[in-house]
Amino acid sequence: MSHLTAEKKANIFKTYGGTEKNTGSIEAQIAALTERINHISGHLKDNKKDFSTQRGLMTLVGQRKRLLQYMSRTNLNGYRALIEKLGIRK
Repeated sequence: MSHLTAEKKANIFKTYGGTEKNTGSIEAQIAALTERINHISGHLKDNKKDFSTQRGLMTLVGQRKRLLQYMSRTNLNGYRALIEKLGIRK
């Protein structure tokens, strides 16, 4: 069961993508992945031996990393603003 409800997803896409329908923007995708990563990290703090979820987390982190690298190449100012807004890469 996903922790991201339709309302949460719509809010994330509206905040970072501009509109609720703009689900393909890089900023919105990175924000959605960050939300999922934070949720799974909290789960793994309680369940340290859940290795299949740990593997899934590493997959999500890698996907977010690739999107962030693409964004840093194409839109450096937007990349820096998004990193600041999401609070990642301290």
